[in-house]
Amino acid sequence: MWRGAAAAALLGLAAAWLLSRGFEPRARLLSAAQLGRYRGAAGQPGLYLALLGRVFDVERGRKHYGPGGAYSGFAGRDATRAFATGDFTPTGLVDDVSGLSPGELLAVQSWLNFYSNNYDAVGKLVGRFYDENGAPTEALRQAEAAIEEALKLKAESEQRKQQFPPCNSEWSSATGTRFWCSRESGGVNRDWAGVPRKLFQPGSKGSHCVCVRTAGPPWGQPGTGQHSDRGDLDNPHLQEYEGCPPLAPQCFLKA
Repeated sequence: MWRGAAAAALLGLAAAWLLSRGFEPRARLLSAAQLGRYRGAAGQPGLYLALLGRVFDVERGRKHYGPGGAYSGFAGRDATRAFATGDFTPTGLVDDVSGLSPGELLAVQSWLNFYSNNYDAVGKLVGRFYDENGAPTEALRQAEAAIEEALKLKAESEQRKQQFPPCNSEWSSATGTRFWCSRESGGVNRDWAGVPRKLFQPGSKGSHCVCVRTAGPPWGQPGTGQHSDRGDLDNPHLQEYEGCPPLAPQCFLKA
């Protein structure tokens, strides 16, 4: 079960992305050479940029994208990779998105939503992402599939954070490290505080401190009464802190 406004917002983001895949601007196709004429210089026909092969008119953002602007390197080309990496060198201002991390792919998706919501879509760039007929290429299908997978991973991460919010922590030379839970710890507002536990992620050797509910049904199970009423304390990926009472709201680890 999804809980919290953050999870709802994330679902909305994913839905917006899926809808954006139906992108069909006016049937205008531009070659790389044609797009290169839209850098906003004197005598040129306009100011365009492309992202994942989708061409946007960014004239209203001229102070950013026009000649001399901080992002003028994006004008007249598809520099999708740079939107994710921040590499504004000629090597980085390219449309190749292979090898990008899930987080970088989410940056691309976020920028695509931004341009779709704030600028006019005017066509498609013939090349890596669209063929000469304006049909999606295999490269675009792979990029969109990778973005969907990144959205799924983010949603799963957000769900884990709602279930197991991070602990508060502090360190001092006198007492060592203190972990404790509150109703706002980890930036997750909730109606329970929980107790500290180590959470181990499958496939990872490390652990981190999370707050765990101590009452009610386990996460995702309906409150039918057919449960131990121990919240998520019996989750197999959790481990108690040595020397810390099982239901103590805080734990001290010696320095």
